[in-house]
Amino acid sequence: MSGSNFVDYVKIYCRSGNGGPGSAHLRREKFIPKGGPDGGDGGRGGHIILRGNDQMWTLLHLRYRRHIFAGNGESGGAQQSTGADGADIIVDVPLGTIARNESSDEILFEITDHGDEKILARGGRGGQGNTHFKSSTNQTPRYAQPGEKGIEEPFILELKILADVGLVGFPNAGKSTLLSVVSAAKPKIADYPFTTLVPNLGIVSYRDDKSFVMADIPGIIEGAHEGKGLGIRFLRHIERNSMLLFIIPADSKNIQEEYEILVNELKMYNPELLDKKRLLGISKSDLLDEELRNEIRKELPDVSRVFFSSITGDGINTLKDMIWKVLNNYS
Repeated sequence: MSGSNFVDYVKIYCRSGNGGPGSAHLRREKFIPKGGPDGGDGGRGGHIILRGNDQMWTLLHLRYRRHIFAGNGESGGAQQSTGADGADIIVDVPLGTIARNESSDEILFEITDHGDEKILARGGRGGQGNTHFKSSTNQTPRYAQPGEKGIEEPFILELKILADVGLVGFPNAGKSTLLSVVSAAKPKIADYPFTTLVPNLGIVSYRDDKSFVMADIPGIIEGAHEGKGLGIRFLRHIERNSMLLFIIPADSKNIQEEYEILVNELKMYNPELLDKKRLLGISKSDLLDEELRNEIRKELPDVSRVFFSSITGDGINTLKDMIWKVLNNYS
């Protein structure tokens, strides 16, 4: 998923269909000159519907499709015939998409399952024909109800990546390298901060043909919840991860301090993130001998941890085992 193709925030302007007007037709046939009202109801206006698609990972297809209009309902007809409904517009979106009303900033719903359909903009109701208005005192009403107007307003679509494991760490901690080693993903890797500018997803193969999804989130820095660095733009993707894997390199000046900064940034952004299960991975462990590892263990925070090296492969299988146990609630 290249940077230019990853889009996780779009604004679209929607107009659902107007309901068709009801008919005020009066029955007029040979030998029945005054047959009374027989006007049918108007058709419903078309809805604009969002549908979950597990084969999609980005909102790129909506970047240049900013206006979405549904069809109008047709008018009712004679002999109480109902007008045709307006054509619905179905828009496929990736799982984890949140729909938000732009004017009120209210979250309307989120799409989390494949094939899940939710109405973003509901079409107007069709008007009732004059048959609904006849009574003992008004047996030939010559009026019918107009159709209801559709909805016409902008909406915000926001993607929060759904993944089993979210990688959390400072820039250049080795997150992208780990993802490239355990999956077929090819994130950009370089020896400078903020190499990763967009989230990357990879499917990690496990034992007996099992697998789980890992997400490499762009690096967090102190003050990210206030917009520093890449800010909160990508912190939202962590909200949909089942567990968090904190990555801190072995050559860090103070692993305990870095871990506490990362945890605090998540807490300041959304305290509920601290309820997620977490592991601590010490990357670049090929730089350490056993004596140094023992010294570092004494200063590590009280959380399950593992030393690993993406270069030599040391500890990678142990890391996978620990992740799988956490994801499946194994003791």
